[in-house]
Amino acid sequence: MQVSNHLRKDKIDKDGLAPIRMLVSGDGVKIFKVIPGVKCRPNNWDEAKGRIKSCKKNEDYNYYIEYNKIIDDYENRVKSIFRYLLLNNIKITPNIIKEKLDVNENLNFSINFLQGFEEFILKNKNAKTARTIKGYRTVYNYLLEYQNQKKITLQYDSINLNFYEKLRDYCFSEKTTSSNYFAKIISVIKTYMNWAFDKEYHSNINFKKFKASENEVEVIYLTMDELLKLYNFEFSSDRLNHVKDTYCFGCFTGLRFSDMEQLRTSNIFDNHIKINIQKTKTIDHKVPLNQYSKSILEKYKNTINEPLPVISNQKFNKYLKECCQIAEINTPTTITRYYGQKRVDRTMPKYQLITSHTARKTFVTNSLVLGMNQMVVRNITGHKNESSFRRYVKIADDFKNQEMDNTWNKIENK
Repeated sequence: MQVSNHLRKDKIDKDGLAPIRMLVSGDGVKIFKVIPGVKCRPNNWDEAKGRIKSCKKNEDYNYYIEYNKIIDDYENRVKSIFRYLLLNNIKITPNIIKEKLDVNENLNFSINFLQGFEEFILKNKNAKTARTIKGYRTVYNYLLEYQNQKKITLQYDSINLNFYEKLRDYCFSEKTTSSNYFAKIISVIKTYMNWAFDKEYHSNINFKKFKASENEVEVIYLTMDELLKLYNFEFSSDRLNHVKDTYCFGCFTGLRFSDMEQLRTSNIFDNHIKINIQKTKTIDHKVPLNQYSKSILEKYKNTINEPLPVISNQKFNKYLKECCQIAEINTPTTITRYYGQKRVDRTMPKYQLITSHTARKTFVTNSLVLGMNQMVVRNITGHKNESSFRRYVKIADDFKNQEMDNTWNKIENK
């Protein structure tokens, strides 16, 4: 939708004043509307800005401040009408726009919270990663279910502390949603509300008071012994061998699954690979190759699966658990999750917790355990968050202390 203003020089009256006409165009609609009560002399009209210029000192005052305010109000009203029609799925026609312009009524956007959310997702598709958009969509579906369950209509002006408390109780008491995912929901709501505020869909800033912090979760990774055990394991099916090799390649390079999906032969050099990191938008990021990652690439060279036999992430995670179960990666592993104030500890064999993302964690942790410089590891992986990287350093230090204790402190003093 575009709005422009023009002086009707063909309609100059006896006092030398011409009316101002607004042109509204967009979505196949073209409307001319004379702005009532606003006129000016041709030499006081700024065609480029579509506004009235102030008169010269030797002329009478030409009401340019008052008239420009009326023009501003009309433009803002036209924009509000277009938003109102779009968010209410009302067909845009010249008649309905003229009708809304002529009637001085308030346009209520508050009933369109979820419709605005749909627009928010759509407008961000080309600016955010597929994973981020998927997260937005999941939160949208969660809020839609909440709205239906509670038989309410979410409104922009109802997103306040009362809403926050009711949603929190719903998450923890009825849906058994983890505290960490609740924090994610709140984060997305705040991002969306900020976007809608900038769009002038609402003037409610109560959402800025929302606070929900994430609890630190365990770093699930394969020890070096477990990784080499999986790497050397030969499965009876190509399907599992392909998944095993791709996963191990991630463990030996620190690449995300999304970057392995994008990997091409043109990215591969003798001793390194060079790629554009999808998540951080880093260009020409270099990752050194070691003997294990080189061996995996060599295995698939000049085959239909070159450089790596990557499949969909969902199937990959399913088959990966099967690989680790067969390879007996079954160390009892305890995870702790919080649901509000309720703490739940679960112990399960490690293979149930292995996903594509644990490859990157495996690389970082084992690199530090083996003595690689922290800054070198961060340079390879591209970690920018200091606090998240410190978790790996702590795990590596704890592992070294445990090995020291197991090795030296159990030697008898003879």
